[in-house]
Amino acid sequence: MESLASAVWLTIGLVVAGGYLLGSIPFGLIATRLGGAGDIRKIGSGNIGATNVLRSGRKDLAAITLIGDAGKGALAVLLTHLLTNGSPAMIALAGGSAFVGHLFPVWLKFNGGKGVATFYGVLLSAAFPVGALAGLTWIAMAFLFRMSSLAALTAAALAPLFAFAVDAPRPIVVLAAVMAVLIFIRHHENIRRLLKGEEPKIGAKKAEAAPPTPDA
Repeated sequence: MESLASAVWLTIGLVVAGGYLLGSIPFGLIATRLGGAGDIRKIGSGNIGATNVLRSGRKDLAAITLIGDAGKGALAVLLTHLLTNGSPAMIALAGGSAFVGHLFPVWLKFNGGKGVATFYGVLLSAAFPVGALAGLTWIAMAFLFRMSSLAALTAAALAPLFAFAVDAPRPIVVLAAVMAVLIFIRHHENIRRLLKGEEPKIGAKKAEAAPPTPDA
């Protein structure tokens, strides 16, 4: 019995640590540096996510960042699915750890992105219908209002409801809710600007020397 408990705790430790380390890879920073666009933290809002990378004028680097940030969340979930035989609780732990790793990467003094792409990567791999519905929500809102943050906030708010509606396992519903709360917390400046009507549109460029203003 003691050996079984030890094995469970070891698995939990591996899942949490592995998920966090995968999530903490700063693809936006790596892509812009290797792509010759400089340090993304000195461009636009200073955020390392795909939205700010797009403000550098490099759509290719923004696409790489989006795929990388979503992919690391998906990979954490898929590896855990194989390791734990599809345990919903372990999958939720892995996805949540990858998401937290993106928000608070140890390599960048715990100052990471806002987690939107990683949020989708985690949901698409943990509960595909939930991720797909959240993604369609983002696309619809972005098309209508041209604001990445508004689209992300709407999709995040609805994700737990989508998870409940499709009868996803309870750990996945909780995961969607926790990620949604963290996305709202990380977007507090965006929410303030949205209320004031000052939120920039998708694709708007910021001068490299401009003072940072948080984005999605």
